[in-house]
Amino acid sequence: MRTPENSADLVAAEDVLLFANAAITATGQREFRSGALDQQLSLDFLHTYVRVNYRRVYAASLALDINDHNAARIVLGLLETAGEASAEERRTEGRLIAARLALLPPQRVYRLFGEVRRAGINNRRTRAIMRDWLAARPDLGHDAVKYRSGVKTAARHVHLRCPQGAEPLAEVGAFLFRPGKLPRYEHPLLDAWRRAHYEQGAVAELPFSVAEGFAARHGMKREAFLKRAAPRMTRLERLRTHAVTQRPDVDLAAMPLTRLALYVLALPFEQRAARRAELTGALRTAARRAAGRYAGSWGRVHAVLDDSFSSSGSGQKRRRPLAVALACHHLLEVLAEPGAYRGLWTSGRGDALLVRPWGPTPLGMRVLDALEPGPGGAAPDRLVIVSDGWDNAPAGLAGEVLRVWRARLDPGRRTAVVHVNPVYDADGFDVRRLAAGVPTAGIRDAEDLPALVEIARFAEGRTGAAELHAYLDRRVALFLGEKDTEKETENETEKGTMS
Repeated sequence: MRTPENSADLVAAEDVLLFANAAITATGQREFRSGALDQQLSLDFLHTYVRVNYRRVYAASLALDINDHNAARIVLGLLETAGEASAEERRTEGRLIAARLALLPPQRVYRLFGEVRRAGINNRRTRAIMRDWLAARPDLGHDAVKYRSGVKTAARHVHLRCPQGAEPLAEVGAFLFRPGKLPRYEHPLLDAWRRAHYEQGAVAELPFSVAEGFAARHGMKREAFLKRAAPRMTRLERLRTHAVTQRPDVDLAAMPLTRLALYVLALPFEQRAARRAELTGALRTAARRAAGRYAGSWGRVHAVLDDSFSSSGSGQKRRRPLAVALACHHLLEVLAEPGAYRGLWTSGRGDALLVRPWGPTPLGMRVLDALEPGPGGAAPDRLVIVSDGWDNAPAGLAGEVLRVWRARLDPGRRTAVVHVNPVYDADGFDVRRLAAGVPTAGIRDAEDLPALVEIARFAEGRTGAAELHAYLDRRVALFLGEKDTEKETENETEKGTMS
């Protein structure tokens, strides 16, 4: 029988996991079964609840693999309620905020600074955080051209000093607050922006998103403009315009795995079939890069992958659940020992490259198939289920199969079962679960799968709050102690030629 203290610890651990799942998957956008307003209200409640009751955990979440939307919300919440924290908590929070801002896409940070200004948060610590982030930008002139209103808002809020003269910061100040006063700029991008108003040749010198507006103003043909602008495009911009430019230097294998899966699913079936070798090779290369040191370490792996109609997502998150499943399929193939992977799609399809959202979700039947012994008569070491959890053909069969399997056939837990869910359930304030005894974690990018499996083990109920807090402390120490120079954020802000 649980003591009240143990019960309280269990509730605390469940609350923390619930928030972690939401912060990983939810973006406040419409999902297949819930609207944007439902998502936003659900997230508002969770952020307030966890910040008030578990402030240390709320701040520590910045060190986890949460999505950018929730990271920005946490930063805003911490800055807005700084008076509720102790001096030691504020110091730790300040370091976490600075480290997380360094990883966020710049456009997301400038949007956050705008929310800070609108909320009237103007204390000394907030201004110092903003000033330090602006000072660390590699080229503020580039930001002034690409994110003009964001830089202007941030500079006003922190009272950024822009001296007169020929200094770079002085030019940025003149560009933002005294446009037209200087006949020309020494900074090449600032001067290209000035010349682009009347000179077509200067348009290609600008960042792609800015150049698009000038190209339309000058009436430039889309195809010709894209080919001229290609050298200054980011990798993601090249991928988006690849269908028009058909440039041979677009390296699909260098794309992040989930981004690449989204690109593949957006192609018509005819193109996927015609480019089978290229696309499959790129997916496998991206999966090997994402697996890293975990490649081949998971033993025999069987997977159930959801390609039912609900995996089509929504207008705002088109085909996102299916893309996560496709990316996980290729990643799990690499994580498993060679020749020991088996992937089963709910539709029964055997060709992963040609999957499409279709039909009901017979998870129970596919779980039964996945638990069948593989070659040599051995049960899988791991069963991974990638699904939104709406088991409906028949309803609830997957949970019952897993319950009986664990209770009667595998009480020693020889097969590790984990469910990763790419869809946030606004009504349940969590990702939908298949069964109480099956660890479930939210997932947004397949690349985070190895780390999420580690988090999911806390959901089995066999560990308490102490172990979970120790894990969070380790993640915070790692996050603050090591500069993450390898993690790429696809934010469309990289400058120069992308190889």
